[in-house]
Amino acid sequence: MTDDPHLKIGTGDRPLGREVADFTPPPAPGPDRIQGRFVTLERLDPDRHAADLFAANAGRAEIWDYLGYGPFEGPAGYRDWQASVAGSADPFFYALRSHGTGTIGGVASFLRIDRANGVIEIGHIQIAPVLQQTSAASEAIMLMIRWAFEAGYRRVEWKCNDLNAPSMRAADRFGFIYEGTFRNHMVTKGRNRDTAWWAMTDDDWPAIAAAHDAWLDPGNFDAAGRQRRSLQAIRQDLADR
Repeated sequence: MTDDPHLKIGTGDRPLGREVADFTPPPAPGPDRIQGRFVTLERLDPDRHAADLFAANAGRAEIWDYLGYGPFEGPAGYRDWQASVAGSADPFFYALRSHGTGTIGGVASFLRIDRANGVIEIGHIQIAPVLQQTSAASEAIMLMIRWAFEAGYRRVEWKCNDLNAPSMRAADRFGFIYEGTFRNHMVTKGRNRDTAWWAMTDDDWPAIAAAHDAWLDPGNFDAAGRQRRSLQAIRQDLADR
């Protein structure tokens, strides 16, 4: 027998998962624009986005180390790659336009979209140096997480090469929970990849949403746009209440 109120006892005292009442499969990603305070996510369009982002990435081959593609030798090759994914429903790509510069500084996508079970992943994240460690980059991911839960998804996933320390830190910072590492999961550019799995659920979301909102609040930034309190500190303060 189990005392866990989330479990139901089946025939022969076998524990079963909690019932999911009134679940309706959420919609596929589809808004062409998701707008925030610091950034707007625009459905990827090579004609509008490829040249700016290739220029923003120029000379920084290392930013492609943990992705399955790139670096690209020239703007034509990069535009061809954007064209190959821009019309895809899964992954569903956005370009990230910073309000501060007015230019495109990265891409991110929804992928592995499992509407029947309410599961969606955020990945293919590539942030150019000009957008790295900015409020716009942070808000872009927050906007995607928020869209997913508000659309009715039950679980949002984040996966990365477990050697990718910046991505591991980012997952933890945004509130994803580390769930384990799949060893020898992939061969990427001829090298082994062990993949770290992170996720948050709709049970986690209310507390995470409160922290994201508090971090994005205008009062959390000084006149130069610097944060007054880190997202980690805000999350800890809310957890301690």
